[in-house]
Amino acid sequence: MTDHPITVGRVLRSSTAGFAIGCRVLREDVPEFGAFVKVAQGNYEITGLIYDVQFVDDPLVRQIITADSMPEELRKDQSQRLAPIEISVLVVGFARAGQVYQHLPPQPPATLDQIVTCTPDEVIAFTREFTFLRTILNAKDAPADELIAASLRMAAITRPEGEQRAFLLDAGRELARLLSVDPVRLEGILRRIKPG
Repeated sequence: MTDHPITVGRVLRSSTAGFAIGCRVLREDVPEFGAFVKVAQGNYEITGLIYDVQFVDDPLVRQIITADSMPEELRKDQSQRLAPIEISVLVVGFARAGQVYQHLPPQPPATLDQIVTCTPDEVIAFTREFTFLRTILNAKDAPADELIAASLRMAAITRPEGEQRAFLLDAGRELARLLSVDPVRLEGILRRIKPG
């Protein structure tokens, strides 16, 4: 995670609960599953988590894969082509005038708005509380358990090394409270939270 925002792409479509981003190139560290991203909307910034990356259907690839044989030069050419990429983001909150809110924003972002990664300081500020975990747990389209674990691991590494374990323990306690009726699911998430 870098100290300055990295452009991820632009909004293709959006709703209050999530949006899709389009881009043409995968950067080395973006997009990454569970990464915190933001988009400006009026006088506030919407915060979301990347939960899916798809290479959009390419008509040439469809033709190539149906062929009996594929010349090596075609495969090499395909690896050089810029295939459109679609990234799905779950909205987990927003910030306005320096105040963080961990609930849905008043309005979704507009199409073609630019999406950038959050800085480590922004991730730390957003994850001081864990209300956003309930939003992830209730997400219908996102792989919630994996997304919680990935986002918490990312939030942990933004903190000084001496604070990372305490952060993950606090997050684990909140998850234990939220998932007290589902200990099997809780155990699965807690096992995934451990930094890799």
